[in-house]
Amino acid sequence: PPKPPDTYHATSPPSPSSLSLEIPPMDIRRRPPKPPVNSNGPYSFQKDRSPSSDDDHRRRTTIAPPKASDALPLPLYLTNAVFFTLFFSVAYYLLHRWRDKIRYNTPLHVVTITELGAIIALIASFIYLLGFFGIDFVQSFISRASGDSWDLADTTDANRNFLINDDHRLVTCSPPPPIVSVAKLPNPEPIVNESLPEEDEEMVKSVIDGVIPSYSLESRLGDCKRAASIRREALQRITGRSIEGLPLDGFDYESILGQCCEMPVGYVQIPVGIAGPLLLDGCEYSVPMATTEGCLVASTNRGCKAMYVSGGATSTVLKDGMTRAPVVRFASARRAAELKFFLENPENFDTLAVVFNRSSRFARLQNVKCTIAGKNAYVRFSCSTGDAMGMNMVSKGVQNVLEFLTDDFPDMDVIGISGNFCSDKKPAAVNWIEGRGKSVVCEAVIRGEIVNKVLKTSVAALVELNMLKNLTGSAIAGSLGGFNAHASNIVSAVFIATGQDPAQNVESSQCITMMEAINDGKDIHISVTMPSIEVGTVGGGTQLASQSACLNLLGVKGASTESPGMNARRLATIVAGAVLAGELSLMSAIAAGQLVRSHMKYNRSSRDISGATTATTTT
Repeated sequence: PPKPPDTYHATSPPSPSSLSLEIPPMDIRRRPPKPPVNSNGPYSFQKDRSPSSDDDHRRRTTIAPPKASDALPLPLYLTNAVFFTLFFSVAYYLLHRWRDKIRYNTPLHVVTITELGAIIALIASFIYLLGFFGIDFVQSFISRASGDSWDLADTTDANRNFLINDDHRLVTCSPPPPIVSVAKLPNPEPIVNESLPEEDEEMVKSVIDGVIPSYSLESRLGDCKRAASIRREALQRITGRSIEGLPLDGFDYESILGQCCEMPVGYVQIPVGIAGPLLLDGCEYSVPMATTEGCLVASTNRGCKAMYVSGGATSTVLKDGMTRAPVVRFASARRAAELKFFLENPENFDTLAVVFNRSSRFARLQNVKCTIAGKNAYVRFSCSTGDAMGMNMVSKGVQNVLEFLTDDFPDMDVIGISGNFCSDKKPAAVNWIEGRGKSVVCEAVIRGEIVNKVLKTSVAALVELNMLKNLTGSAIAGSLGGFNAHASNIVSAVFIATGQDPAQNVESSQCITMMEAINDGKDIHISVTMPSIEVGTVGGGTQLASQSACLNLLGVKGASTESPGMNARRLATIVAGAVLAGELSLMSAIAAGQLVRSHMKYNRSSRDISGATTATTTT
């Protein structure tokens, strides 16, 4: 009997005669020897053989790759012919028998031994012809059981993996990458405040040990600042990292309890700059901007100056309505369509409005739009919300309507109060087209001499740059509501300063900036159209001391005593006016080639922070 494969790894090369006997006979019978391959390949039995070995020895010490069809006792061309003939002859016989049974009303399930054998032969030949046994191009290496002669390198590489190349040669797979173990970080040295009172020390240990949940400190202690101090100390001991630079004192933690932030440990300081005066609709505004980006306030201030000396800007609120769109599901698309027809029927609007408006004395339903996606209905409710931004208000009204609709649509399944057709805090075409919050357009005419003296550029250069950058460039980029230079910069800065939701900058900064030469090219008309400015002057962060002060600076603090929603709409126009100033100044800097120079001058810190960094790392 032939030797097992692991005997081929002997130090001394075997003789050609012994090798010829050790090659499995079916490989000699089925296929001629393969061309010589590299001695270092997977079929070279002599791993340690020197490179100077002759080609004849290489050829004779290389075994052709095994195939699954080798298990059959006939040559490959003959087995293919046999099974091909067997398949069609048996298929013809069974079809003939099937026709006879139908003709003589014989039950089809009654089969003879001959017919049963024919069925088995048909299945076997069919499987063979599919390539499970004999077709080369679908061959795959089948792992052998222990002791099978297919594993040609069992002794030295028990776990070696093989693949079959297009030329039917067995090659070695690259080994899997090693699993890199992540080094366990050493336990940090706890930072302990020695001056902590004994009672607070016990609370800190309880928080660290998990006896007292961190989120319950305010309710247990009744002192929000003390709770923040204990939570802060526990955090430093657990992480071993100091947060000394994060201030604790000087903030009213009672004002954020249950509405603005949970589990506070301090507050972040952001500098606030003033741009202006912004002359808008005949009124002057000093615009607060909270930002850490150098040049932003200065640039917006220059735009305000150019607008001021040119007569100021005017604004118009096109639409005022917050939206919420739940998603509901029915058993069929027809039922979803029936809901759509019901909601969009003008005869039903008054009833829906009465139900919706119960949520608040300021909420007033404006319209309902329903979109169908299969069995699902997305219902977009729009309502006025007074001086509040209004997300909670509209959500409560939507909940009332959904409960009302269950009487007429008991099979309606409410999947979610928000189905992303609203759409909140995400760039969406529905907001860009339909608007959300306050839709505002703001415009100004800048005289040619102001463009030259203050903005240091020309009317023609501004118009051309706006066309190629804000319009064409944004279109090439596939922008959605981003046809502007940097509206998001100004929106974010004003939002943070006035207590708005910074995440709603996503849709609030959707803006298209237009510039056009007028008066025979001497002057320039500039406008910004912003369909989704989401602001409020009551609720949320607007009640905090710093943000309330900024709102008071603009004259829009709190609810309007004249008309509900007036302060919020005025704030939206101020945001649009500030964006107009920022767009005008930045586009002028780009047209004049001053952008990089100004940022190098005002947006680079000259402070040596290497010492501070080293100290922080050491701590």
